[in-house]
Amino acid sequence: MTTEQRNISVNRGVLPLIQTLKDNAAELRVKVTTGAAGETIIDAGSATPGSFEAGRLLTEVCLGGLGQVRLDVGSYLGRWPFTLTVSTSQPVIACLGSQYAGWQLTHGEGDSAYFSMGSGPGRAMAGKEHVFEDIAYSDSADEAVFVLETDTAPPEELVRQIAKDCGVAPDKLTFAITPTTSLAGAIQIVGRVVEVAIHKAHELKFDLTRIVEGIGTAPLAPPHPDFITAMGRTNDAVIYGGRILLYVTGPASEAKDLAEKLPSSTAADYGKPFAEIFKEYEGDFYKIDPMLFSPAEVQVVALESGETFRGGAIDPKLVDASFD
Repeated sequence: MTTEQRNISVNRGVLPLIQTLKDNAAELRVKVTTGAAGETIIDAGSATPGSFEAGRLLTEVCLGGLGQVRLDVGSYLGRWPFTLTVSTSQPVIACLGSQYAGWQLTHGEGDSAYFSMGSGPGRAMAGKEHVFEDIAYSDSADEAVFVLETDTAPPEELVRQIAKDCGVAPDKLTFAITPTTSLAGAIQIVGRVVEVAIHKAHELKFDLTRIVEGIGTAPLAPPHPDFITAMGRTNDAVIYGGRILLYVTGPASEAKDLAEKLPSSTAADYGKPFAEIFKEYEGDFYKIDPMLFSPAEVQVVALESGETFRGGAIDPKLVDASFD
């Protein structure tokens, strides 16, 4: 990672997006409140309906302000023409340094226990995950921002611990709440179409410094009030309907190898709607082959040779089986 990249602040970068959400809360159908420790809570789908635009903005927040997210119309899935497209010129920092839901936020035990996977730029200030050592990135800012895929805000004691881990006062924390079953939640999960590819490339030991551009698209998953169904649809949008394009430096042979290994079809659990797979493993997320979490179709451009390599394919039937 270059000196210029290390100087990027994902937390400072998202503050204009957070301000937009606050200033337009009524129009975006989000609710902004102050928590018990003084933290800001942006509810984008729990006690308020939320919206597609709130989800789009929060996906850009997840990316640390280093990506562009737009709603499009595509033709490759005839029955599901509306898509979400994500692009970034800083794919490693945006995806692994910010968007990746890698920090387990837990508090309490039993029925009163709280659990959520922390996503967003605040992770880079706490630096609790090994991935930050791998990508040689950390952030320092006056405020820290998190996006949580849950319907409840973290309890006060946990908020204070997160503030301590980030090196800021609790009133300098912002938590955006985006339940999987909500409009915004469906958007921000599908908006991880590039992130899952970068994460899988990391697991495949590909040199991440060679990934210089990333763009991906996936169909908008219809929200569902049942959590398992909603989770299945958002994952299937990427696993069976997601397309990505990465631009990499280095040997063309390694770009070709990456294109062949990245698609979700290389995983042992590929071939059924995600909700079915989840139930077969009795709800144990960690029993699922981690290689499944990647886009369906991959293109990798080797910049130094000009060659494009392809792997995987969209599976419209499995998208239909999930979304119908």
